[in-house]
Amino acid sequence: MTDKATVLIVEDNPQLRDALSDTLDYAGYNVLAAESGDEALSVLATQAVDMVVSDINMDGMDGHELLQRIRGRFPALPVVLITAFGSIGSSVRAMREGAVDYLLKPFKPEQLLATVEKYLTTRVLGGNEPVAIEPSSQQLLSLAGKVARTDATVLISGESGTGKEVLAQFIHQHSNRAKGPFVAINCAAIPENMLEATLFGYEKGAFTGAYNSSPGKFEQADGGTLLLDEISEMDIGLQAKILRVLQEREVERLGSRKTMKLDVRVIATTNRDLRQHVREGNFREDLYYRLSVFPLAWLPLRQRRQDIVPLAERLLEQHAGRMGRSTVRLDEQAKLTLSQYAWPGNVREL
Repeated sequence: MTDKATVLIVEDNPQLRDALSDTLDYAGYNVLAAESGDEALSVLATQAVDMVVSDINMDGMDGHELLQRIRGRFPALPVVLITAFGSIGSSVRAMREGAVDYLLKPFKPEQLLATVEKYLTTRVLGGNEPVAIEPSSQQLLSLAGKVARTDATVLISGESGTGKEVLAQFIHQHSNRAKGPFVAINCAAIPENMLEATLFGYEKGAFTGAYNSSPGKFEQADGGTLLLDEISEMDIGLQAKILRVLQEREVERLGSRKTMKLDVRVIATTNRDLRQHVREGNFREDLYYRLSVFPLAWLPLRQRRQDIVPLAERLLEQHAGRMGRSTVRLDEQAKLTLSQYAWPGNVREL
């Protein structure tokens, strides 16, 4: 079992909910409980959860609908469904819809604990995983999950606001580096004359105003992941130094002659066509190939229509949870209006 993993119990029967919660609590898990599917989604929108155990037969949103909603918002989150004895058809349906397993009532506490232990995975960021309902989004997330298990450098492309940093965080959280730091730097937001010092760090006296030594982003990300956001905006001279770090796996602070070996996985993002940038002489070809070991492309929201409403519902759940309010429901007209809009600013605009 992972250290103090969190399991969400979804059960409308208070006696059974308490019994399940007590069993897991005594076994050393953090336990969250919800009496309905709506309440469960509100919890998931605001808190980190490692597994969901839900009854199928509940008033309002049943376990099947809850499973579908979870699959769309948190595709890597394992869900175990509880069903009554004799409801094998419902259990088979649950497995087809994406449940990792099911428990038939009545079951012993040992069965619950064994099932939870079997499928417990790395922690999922509550409310922060990419939404993937659109088939193209599901395919992309599947690829991201596969590359997460490697140490390959990843290049994520897509228009501004499509959620490239969220995808980068997803890769980090599902990698062997998940317990290490995730450090992000926006290459377009830092002045050119400061970007090198920010990335590589500097020693005292390296330049005017350097009154103390300071580690750079590469050092801060040692043992984890460094996100170079909008790398296409980086000066071509600095690109050569980034290439050297990727090749040699070492960094040298400004004002120092000492190199430091680092263990950093690099993910880069761009909202431009980097191949065109290379052809125009604005981006190094060797760096492009070094970065694009595993390229991923997030489509704009207007090409991911099936993701729009689930994204909007997640945002509503998050804000409602922070404000201590019940989940706000979108009516059909609101859903239609959201789905038909082009969203030029993508998820950021939504």
